[in-house]
Amino acid sequence: MAGKRRKFDAEFREGAVRIVTETGKPIAQVAKDLGINETTLASWVSRARRADGTGTAGESEELARLRRENAQLKKDNKELAMERDVLKRCMVLWVK
Repeated sequence: MAGKRRKFDAEFREGAVRIVTETGKPIAQVAKDLGINETTLASWVSRARRADGTGTAGESEELARLRRENAQLKKDNKELAMERDVLKRCMVLWVK
């Protein structure tokens, strides 16, 4: 059976989120130290980040950069595969 559901006041939640954001400690460690569930603390942190908008600008810039880099790498990979296939065909013709 499920245990009794604990309720945390807003001050406790804000303090826990502040510990994670200001100290940079992992959510799992902070949750263990405070005696709360890791997923509960993670949801509080993500909710606070969405509400504040902190980290989203930097993360979106990083995401955009990684997407550009990924697209370039895919393009390069496709080009190299085509060059390899051409060389394979040339070798077959040369061997004959």
